[in-house]
Amino acid sequence: MRKLMAIAAMLALAACVRMVPDTTPPQPAGPLPPGTVSSAAFAPISNGKSVGSLGLSPEDAGTALVSFIESCPSILNRDDASGLTFAEDWRPACEAAASWPVTDARRFFTSYFETARVGDGAAFATGYFEPEIRGSRRRAPGYDVPIYAVPPELTRAWPADMPESEREGRPPLGRYDDNGEFVLFYDRTEIELGALENRGLEIAWAADPVEFFFLQIQGSGLLRLPDGSLMRIGYAGQNGREYVGIGRVMRERGLIGEGTPYATSMQGIMAFIRDNPAEGRDIMRLNKSWVFFRELNTDGPLGSIGVPVRREASVAVDPNFVPYGAPVFLDMDSDVADGLWIAQDTGGAIKGANRFDTFWGNGADAREIAGSMSSRGSALVLLPRGTIERLEARR
Repeated sequence: MRKLMAIAAMLALAACVRMVPDTTPPQPAGPLPPGTVSSAAFAPISNGKSVGSLGLSPEDAGTALVSFIESCPSILNRDDASGLTFAEDWRPACEAAASWPVTDARRFFTSYFETARVGDGAAFATGYFEPEIRGSRRRAPGYDVPIYAVPPELTRAWPADMPESEREGRPPLGRYDDNGEFVLFYDRTEIELGALENRGLEIAWAADPVEFFFLQIQGSGLLRLPDGSLMRIGYAGQNGREYVGIGRVMRERGLIGEGTPYATSMQGIMAFIRDNPAEGRDIMRLNKSWVFFRELNTDGPLGSIGVPVRREASVAVDPNFVPYGAPVFLDMDSDVADGLWIAQDTGGAIKGANRFDTFWGNGADAREIAGSMSSRGSALVLLPRGTIERLEARR
């Protein structure tokens, strides 16, 4: 039923398995030339599986088709950082999708795609959602947590003392200090202590620092304003400092999980932090990453390719291994994550060939599903027909 409702809302708005790159080599520093691969490891495997044998339900295929259509303008005009496809590889499917009946979506995917296994295909999936927290456009009693736009001094550059031989990929994010030296940007602790205050960078104010911390991890969210209206905010940038998953740290310290009152979930982490505010604040500050936001006037949070992500249809991937716009079939221990997803987003913690983050929309059930999603299984990436033959010829 949820899938059928998703299809209706979205419409109102708007072969064989092979082994492809492994996860072991380092990630490329930037997009590779189209048609190359992002890893030296590339070999066929013996067992084959056609798209038709995946057992796609009409509802699942329908939601995926609508999200695929929304992705097409982007994937036809960008380089594939994984090196697996050319933009033109997607054109036949995109042109057909534009007029394809959603009620026959399964036939669309069987007609235009073949499946590929990335590395060993052993997948790990988490979940994310669009949180709703209390906020205000202006600072007011009870609304004291600043939500910042991107500071103008945040830039990319090479530190002066870094040898030319070590300058690979994109320069790091940072800022120039008062002496003209390029330095790391302020971390979470420095920003919370006022490094950016009184500069007019605030686009809004949150009521709860814990809720806002987790909204930053999600990368977008809704602010319920004092008058009851909603303000949607989306990712605009990041301070360039390292992301630390505090759940792992807390588990290693024995603060959550077996033998404690706190589950190894977002809900359990939040409960511990609220019960232990001083220790909880220090734990949150271990995550030096800080996310900057902008107001959105879209009907959903924007993914990395600039289109709204959709409940039970959009998945975040590492684009160095999975092409943006590619359908991804997941078969996980948590059955709720099984099915077809479209790669439309990425995230700081989403690294590797088979690391996925499934999107669950907003609302109480989305929060519950996403907060407890931590599942292992297998993944197949659907690529335009003929892609694998070309890649094998280059092997």
